[in-house]
Amino acid sequence: MDKQQVKAERKTLILSLLAGLCGNATLAVFTSSAVAFSIFPVIAFVMTVYCMYQDYLTRPMAEGTPVIAFALFLVGAFGYSAFLRAQAPDMGSNFLPLMICLALLVWVAYRMGVMKPKSKSQDDA
Repeated sequence: MDKQQVKAERKTLILSLLAGLCGNATLAVFTSSAVAFSIFPVIAFVMTVYCMYQDYLTRPMAEGTPVIAFALFLVGAFGYSAFLRAQAPDMGSNFLPLMICLALLVWVAYRMGVMKPKSKSQDDA
């Protein structure tokens, strides 16, 4: 993806990260006794999915964006899982969710062109 596509798809990518985070928080609210019940993760998840749907209806996604969006969804889900396990150590280790989250972030950075070396412009020569 080039930089113009990344700027155009930034909203979709941020919403997919939030959807993963809020989706895992919603699941934790309903299934985990370590998390107190709150309606706010459910509301945030519904609003995020609705905003993503409306964005999808208004303009098509560029090539490569759905894969990166899914990876960021998983980053949000695994990130919240690692955060939750750090708060409640009796739930288990947070090593695996952190490693998956970091590996996905490195892959996303590579796919978006963050890790590519900058080319010299003609002005510098």
